[in-house]
Amino acid sequence: MPWVGFVFIMGHMAISHIARQRRADDDVVDITGVQMVLVMKLTAFCWNVWDGKFPDSELTPLQQDRAIREMPSLLDYAGYVLFFPSIMVGPAFDYSEYKKWLDTSMFDVEVLDKQGVIRKKRRIPRSGRPATRKAIIGLIWIGLFVKASSMFSVEFTLSDEFVKHNVIWRMIYLYFLMLGTRFKYYGIWSMTEGACILAGLGYNGLDENKRIRWDRVNNIDAWTLETAQNSRALLEAWNKNTNKWLRNYVYLRVTPKGKKPGFRSSMATFVTSAFWHGFYPGYYLAFVTASLVQTVAKFSRRYIRPFFLSPDGTKPTESKVYYDVFGAVVTQAALAYMSAPFIVLGFDKTIILWSRVWFYGHAAIIAMYIFFKSPAVSVIKAQLKKRSTITPPKPTKEQMLNELRKEAQPFGIPDEDIVVADVNEAIEEIKELKERQAAGESPFQVFKDIKAKNQ
Repeated sequence: MPWVGFVFIMGHMAISHIARQRRADDDVVDITGVQMVLVMKLTAFCWNVWDGKFPDSELTPLQQDRAIREMPSLLDYAGYVLFFPSIMVGPAFDYSEYKKWLDTSMFDVEVLDKQGVIRKKRRIPRSGRPATRKAIIGLIWIGLFVKASSMFSVEFTLSDEFVKHNVIWRMIYLYFLMLGTRFKYYGIWSMTEGACILAGLGYNGLDENKRIRWDRVNNIDAWTLETAQNSRALLEAWNKNTNKWLRNYVYLRVTPKGKKPGFRSSMATFVTSAFWHGFYPGYYLAFVTASLVQTVAKFSRRYIRPFFLSPDGTKPTESKVYYDVFGAVVTQAALAYMSAPFIVLGFDKTIILWSRVWFYGHAAIIAMYIFFKSPAVSVIKAQLKKRSTITPPKPTKEQMLNELRKEAQPFGIPDEDIVVADVNEAIEEIKELKERQAAGESPFQVFKDIKAKNQ
């Protein structure tokens, strides 16, 4: 049973976490970071071997792709577990991906031969340039982290000087403190991704434009995270490979077969993630709060967002931009609040810091939960139902003409009444043709005169 391996591996790491927490000595080398990466690989390996015992009909497409049907050799197994470019801080990946890299089948590309038959062609591309780009980006992030560290610190948030400022200033300071902390992770993950790309493991086939993709082990999308408009986009952009591990080997595995994941699955995943990080109270405060944030965010997306979309939900309304901006601000404020315990670590210190920003995160969670559980939701549902039954009005001729103009814009047609002018001009030419024909003139002479007049 893979759960036996999961419990044993997590238990072994727990011992290291407890030892680190009790020792709390910065002069001693901490191995828990490396061990956390190994836990992801080893537990995923357990599940992949387990999946390999079942026929494809009982597995999801992802499980079919990652299933291990035949146990690898000891050398291949050790190479996977101790893969040097990612052993220190990740990224983690499944054995099937490592195996495809090892036997170079990862680089197979389907091409059409002269007879029109699809064949596989193997070509290992050069990876020096994208790897160097990632390394440079990583160094820039590290430089920003060093600069931010000199400007913002946890110690200041716990000092008496911090409370001398108003609460809005404190909230803004907390945001920049957490932003600077993230720079460190952006830097190390960018550099290790560059190392994996240099080794070739980052290769991920071709995109729709036949350009090489190097994002197989991409672990962070900084732009998406910093501009996320909801908690879901936020969590998906952060520590991607750990999120994949939690989703594929915890979230979906604790969900009974045939049922959809719910609140219990989410809570189990957050608790597992906290346990994986260690036993400092701050981890658990952060992940439980994050679980609550995600729950109320789902309510907001379900009941509020549709009002900023067309009745059929396919197009945004003109006011959608305000919803997006507000969502981005709220999401970043929530991120700063719920991730603060990660760097404070202690329970008492976390409560002190949260109290100095008036517990704005929990206050918002409670207020939103009460609202979405109140009778007001019935009114919202009725309004949404009413909007969904509204038949869009038939467009007028002028609206259709405007739409044609918009479609013509990319081809260089100017945005003016050119269509109407052309139609009127054609009508006048036809009238002139009929009048002159009635007077006995030759049609060819009439066309010649009209052409000369228009030149």
